[in-house]
Amino acid sequence: MPEPVRRPYVAANWKLWGTRAQAASYCERLRELLPPAPQRPAELAVCAPFTALDTCVAALAGNGVEVAAQTMHAERTGAHTGEISAEMLLEVGVAAVVLGHSERRELEGESDRALAAKVPAALDAGLRPILCVGETEAEREAGDMERKLRHQVGEGLDGVSDERLADVVIAYEPIWAIGSGAVATPDQAQEAVAFVRALVGGRSERAADELRVLYGGSVKPANAADLLTQPDVDGALVGGASLDPEDFVKIAAAAL
Repeated sequence: MPEPVRRPYVAANWKLWGTRAQAASYCERLRELLPPAPQRPAELAVCAPFTALDTCVAALAGNGVEVAAQTMHAERTGAHTGEISAEMLLEVGVAAVVLGHSERRELEGESDRALAAKVPAALDAGLRPILCVGETEAEREAGDMERKLRHQVGEGLDGVSDERLADVVIAYEPIWAIGSGAVATPDQAQEAVAFVRALVGGRSERAADELRVLYGGSVKPANAADLLTQPDVDGALVGGASLDPEDFVKIAAAAL
């Protein structure tokens, strides 16, 4: 049988950046830089703050670039002040949502239990979940990387049926590399991403073949090709470097 083809997926995670004016300017420049969608090596997404989502959707309409939110709540409605539901995101044209980024886990107290509800809720609503997993420097040094990933992947996908596993995107982000300037070596990225894929394969070999696993953590134009050409790395979740549309396009061009 031929090897499955997983089209790379490269997402720009703006984090706490992007007024509506900045978002409009960014998206206009991104449209200018990108080749026509059929000629792109990867699917692209922009993960914008809530207030700029509709601006990005309008600015990127018909361009083949997805717009993603950076989090959401599992419930459709209720006493959850300050939260946003999947239906609210869909109403403004959002296609995907980042869930469980390490900064939200560490700084906002987002738990594996909450993610076990959010991932299937996103899928059921019609959003593409981008589930983030990764270990700290202390956990890596203690030899606990696999234990941490096994727990996070297991909890995050617990409520997802085997038939829908391949609809999830998983982003492996070693916490020690995020925003630090440090970056996993290509071998380290491949080892961790392959392990994540094997965890999914424990439930469904078909899903493991089809599911896309990204790398994130200080991805830049200078290191993108080495990381994104690893056999199990299916793209990138890009942080700081994605705030420059020129750099983001260069990173996306490195995806094969």
